[in-house]
Amino acid sequence: MKAHQLWQLPIKDMKSAPLPRGRTSPKKHLCILVVAFVSIVTLWAYLYPPQHYTSPMRDWLPAEPVRELTDQERASQVVFKQILSTPPVKSKRSKVAFMFLTPGTLPFERLWEKFFEGHEGRYTIYVHASREKPEHASPLFIDRDIRSEKVVWGKISMVDAERRLLANALEDVDNQHFVLLSDSCVPLHNFDYVYNYLIGTNISFIDS
Repeated sequence: MKAHQLWQLPIKDMKSAPLPRGRTSPKKHLCILVVAFVSIVTLWAYLYPPQHYTSPMRDWLPAEPVRELTDQERASQVVFKQILSTPPVKSKRSKVAFMFLTPGTLPFERLWEKFFEGHEGRYTIYVHASREKPEHASPLFIDRDIRSEKVVWGKISMVDAERRLLANALEDVDNQHFVLLSDSCVPLHNFDYVYNYLIGTNISFIDS
């Protein structure tokens, strides 16, 4: 009965007790600041390590095996050092080297002649014929054969032939881009399109 009477009391007669407010301890604030400071210092040290810093992990790793270099490796090391220390040669007019790797006569030589026609001084041609001396139908390809050796598909001799082509092309300092082609390749765009596309980029294309 009393409970029923209490329920009937008007709202203005009911008093609400104030809820206790939680207070944050100063120690908690201090812990948060310390953790934040340590995190920032650790992240900074990870992103920007000292110049002469050596990781302690290096002392735990086994020492690298020391072996004597072969004559070819030592010669290559010297050549690479010379290449890296040599200042780049500025080309007066950039050219594209077209390097043909073919077993013999190029079947689309006339088509390539139309492609190169009128653009002298902007390209160079190199032909590596691995089986037989090619018979050139275009005057643009005459005297463009390099010393060639037999090439077997999928063997290291194919890589050697590509290196031979590249070595000959690198003798011309104006060659800035190098295109490796087979006897079955044909141009799909005109010379200006291909030239501007290659000269305007600094990346390599594989199977393009």
